[in-house]
Formats: sequence, C-alpha cells, structure tokens
Amino acid sequence: MSELEYHGNMATERIVPLRRPAAAQWEALAQGWDLSLAAANKAPRTRQSYLESLQRLREYLEWRGRSLDVRNVTRRDVDGWVADLLARWAPATASVRFRAMQSYFKWLVNEGELERSPIEGMPPPHVPEVPVPVIQFDDLRRLLATCSGRTYEDRRDQAVLRCLIDTGLRLSELAGLKVSDIDWDLRVLGVLGKGRRPRAVPFGNKTGLALNRYLRARDEHSAAGSETLWLGHAGPMTDRGVAKIVTRRAGEAGLTGVHPHRFRHTFAHEWLSAGGNEGDLMQLSGWRSRSMLTRYASSAAAERAREAHQRLALGDRL
Repeated sequence: MSELEYHGNMATERIVPLRRPAAAQWEALAQGWDLSLAAANKAPRTRQSYLESLQRLREYLEWRGRSLDVRNVTRRDVDGWVADLLARWAPATASVRFRAMQSYFKWLVNEGELERSPIEGMPPPHVPEVPVPVIQFDDLRRLLATCSGRTYEDRRDQAVLRCLIDTGLRLSELAGLKVSDIDWDLRVLGVLGKGRRPRAVPFGNKTGLALNRYLRARDEHSAAGSETLWLGHAGPMTDRGVAKIVTRRAGEAGLTGVHPHRFRHTFAHEWLSAGGNEGDLMQLSGWRSRSMLTRYASSAAAERAREAHQRLALGDRL
C-alpha cells in the first residue's frame, strides 16, 4: 500500500506497511504469545490461564466499544477491566488475571509491537489475607467413612482422599499422577509441581494400603492399561473429575465448603501444629518462597498460638 506525501509543491510516494484488521491482529498476537509460553516450557494449565485472561480483556474491550488494536489499549482501559473483574470475582482472581496481562504486555514490548507497556508501574489489585479454614479431624473421619466399602468407587475414592489428607498435594498434582509415579520402595509419589518442578512426596502406611487396594481393583478396569492413575467409568480422570469425588463424598458426609485445596491448608496446619520443620514443609509442598509458607500457615494460626501458649504458659511457671 502507498500514499502520497507532499513537500511544498512536490509529491513523493511513501510505502505504508499493511496491518491486519484489529481482530485478526489480536488473534495472531494471542497465538504468538501462546507459542512463546510453550517455548518457555510453561505448564499447559498456566498457558490456558494466561490465554483465558487475555480473552477476558478482549471481551471487556469489545463490550466497551474500544479498539482491539493493542497500540490503542490504555491504562484506563485496564483500570476499567480490573474494576469490572473485582465487581464480579474474588480479588485473588482479578490479581491472577492482571498479572497475566502484565506478562502479555511485556511480551508485546519484547516483540517490538509496543514501545512500552500501558500498565507499566501499575500495581496489581490488593488481595486481602483471608485464612482458609482447616478441616477438623472428626470431619476427615466422616469423609473417609463414606467410602469404606469394597466397591471400585470406594477403593478409588478412599485412595484419593487419603492422598489429599496425607500429602497436601495440589489437585493438579494429584490428578496428574501416573501409576509409575508410585515408588513402593521409598514410599513416595513422584510429583510434577508448579513450574514443572519435580519432587518426591512421602506417604504413610494407611495411604499406601489404600493405594494398594485401589490398584488391585483398578486391574479389573477396562482402561487398566492407561498410564493415568485415577480412572473413572469412561477412563482416565481429569482434574475436574477428581475434584467431583471430593465434592460428592463431602455431600454424603454432610459437610459443606470442602474442596481439594482445603486439604492442602489442613496438611500445613497439622504439620506445624505437630512441631514439623518449616523448611521440610516447604520442600514437601513444593514452595520456593517463604511467602507461600506464611499464607498457608495463616490457616488456624490463632489456634496454634493458643496451643503453644498452653504448653509454654510462662505465667503458670512463676
């Protein structure tokens, strides 16, 4: 494409590079960003979350009648988008979405698509610290009692629940286990955690027995040859399928608000309550930052403080 450029009475032809329509350009950049994330070996779930955040921003811009040309996206646009997220979702969700866009705009700058990010220096939404309640022992026993039978589903669900209780695994880590990830000699699970970092997570005797019983029942399954550890009626289970086990069994036990991540908080609380080493907890949980330890330790922190005071009771020793 060319256009005439005038200098006095003289006209010269200047070549103007073609640029895709805004919507097509947006899609091409989204694809390029995803390829960049894949090349950086980002986990599939991370890539999916990032692209979902980008899609939410696009939907907001279209709703507001704003341009999809990335050169026209302003900080005011992103401010409005974040405010809309906070009106409909939890602050933690808004923060995750915003941080994904920080990564996206930084990539656009590195690619030469932008001179600078429109949200450079913009702080993420504040996420108030809300301790997650831990699951009490009596409730854990009630959960396990719902799958104490001998059916295939009972064997599987007992193993799932005991793994969550005994190891504090993330849902994605538990659902992603393969049969070969169980090391019976060392009594550990080979887990691929966040950032695709592997670690070995020990399990106790009762969890080992539950896994052994499940695997014996699993041998009769039509999909027994699958590498995936957890099998549903239709074959290998997804994260959502494993989460539904927890939801269903919690309902049968008459418990509300029980989800897979609460087991992780409960594991951290019980570990610290028993005097477990913080460094060991970080290793077992796959945390590289002490800020994560602080976040999870906040669950039932007041309860641990009261118990510690009862043990130490300086006033009673005088």
